[in-house]
Amino acid sequence: MKYIFVTGGVVSSLGKGLAAASLGTLLELRGQKVVLNKFDPYLNVDPGTMSPFQHGEVYVLDDGAETDLDLGHYERFTSCRLSKLNNLTSGQVYETVLKKERRGDYLGKTVQVIPHVTNEIKNRIHEVARKMEGDIIITEIGGTVGDIEGLPFLEAIRQFRHDVGPENVIFMHVTLIPFIKAAGELKTKPTQQSVAKLREIGIAPDILICRAEHDVELEVREKIAMFCNLERRAVIEFRDVDHSIYECPLALRNQRLDDLVCEKLGIDAPDPNLDAYRDFVNRVIHPTNTCRIAVVGKYIELQDAYKSIYESLTHAGAQHDTAVKLIRIDAEDIESDGAEKHLKNVDGILIPGGFGDRGTEGKILSAQYARENSVPFFGICLGMQIATIEFARNVCGLEGSNSTEFDPNSPHPVICLLEEQQEVEDKGGSMRLGTWVTDLKEGTKAHQLYGETTISERHRHRFEFNQNYREQFEKNGLVISGTSPDNTLTEIIEIPNHPFYIAVQFHPEFLSRPNAPHPVFSGFVEASLKHAKLI
Repeated sequence: MKYIFVTGGVVSSLGKGLAAASLGTLLELRGQKVVLNKFDPYLNVDPGTMSPFQHGEVYVLDDGAETDLDLGHYERFTSCRLSKLNNLTSGQVYETVLKKERRGDYLGKTVQVIPHVTNEIKNRIHEVARKMEGDIIITEIGGTVGDIEGLPFLEAIRQFRHDVGPENVIFMHVTLIPFIKAAGELKTKPTQQSVAKLREIGIAPDILICRAEHDVELEVREKIAMFCNLERRAVIEFRDVDHSIYECPLALRNQRLDDLVCEKLGIDAPDPNLDAYRDFVNRVIHPTNTCRIAVVGKYIELQDAYKSIYESLTHAGAQHDTAVKLIRIDAEDIESDGAEKHLKNVDGILIPGGFGDRGTEGKILSAQYARENSVPFFGICLGMQIATIEFARNVCGLEGSNSTEFDPNSPHPVICLLEEQQEVEDKGGSMRLGTWVTDLKEGTKAHQLYGETTISERHRHRFEFNQNYREQFEKNGLVISGTSPDNTLTEIIEIPNHPFYIAVQFHPEFLSRPNAPHPVFSGFVEASLKHAKLI
């Protein structure tokens, strides 16, 4: 087994996850089986209780693990299917260590960061190596070198290299080369200091990934190589890409990063065949068609809050040779201005998941506008619940219909708490999570899109469609096209005689891939494109 550890320096949000995922793409195209990990130093057990404003979206895996959004990049850029093993936080580490201490597992010893915390971190890497078949494990260490909470992770990977042998480990450091506009030049000092900080800890990076907004000229790279004690070819330029994050693997291939990694790890692998990947990227960058899709949410100003949804729209757009122009709309603006002002020129309307009642009425107005004006509509998780409330109020005539999440005293609680959630008090990791089976009704739009009668999708919710109202909904024309196998949970609703009106209780965006767009996203983009051509 070979190991690559990815660290970051100077500032956060440099794109360590994209660098790791892009390298994974190249190594996989060279025939290597790649597994990716994300180790986060924060003390939360997982990001499940964190606000999207703090952390971006929560990415859910097959086994129900609520994880960092970088695991979404990992699964989209490679063929690996990850599990709770692949995302470790300081919270998980300390929770495990303290449980062992309480049980007496340490035989009365003083419990310390070294060796007990660092051993727990190393144990997770070994567990991944043991349980997940692979040739190479790429592990990204979250945060920035110099953060206090990150020190145990850096010490652990320093020890790990010693444990498994230096010939089996690469340290790859992602750093910033800032451009000082007044001076008109790139500055290397922050990178030199970041590498010096790593060396103080005992880690000498083997490769530097230099993030920059301008070309990192040969002279600059030679300077960095000299001061950081590296070969010049190990200083890799990683500029901002022009159009899409899917250009990143191609940019790193142009720098021959994968050749260098294979050489340093003693891997004999053929050059990657990038033809199919280049074809996908070309369709993303140079599409023939365009459609405008509105995403109506409450975290609109934050790009990462709906990251997987945006990527899924890109995948579906590429499949239909279409540029999906995102129109991000704050649901509260629709509450104050009305739906017509913001939605009259869009070709599709998508309402994503979320929690809390802020902006709820604006989302309901958006669903109503889509239904009444034959605009393609796609609701996801909360978006399905919103569509249910709107239909109950305006088609079934159930005045005051709502979710008990927003109005516990609603006269018509058409959305209510899942039965198994009634006694739940802890918020973290306690929702209906992970992959669940859905049975599709034959002859429906959902059945047509999936092309099968049984599907599996990833979930993350507490509230559900209230089955007590099912007969009234169906009598008024709402089709329940997907249910749990025991027919007790409504998973998909749709409206026939509409260009496209589908809402799902699960999160299909977690299963969309560049080479395999999710069928519902694909159908939605296709319907939006048809709508665009009618305008």
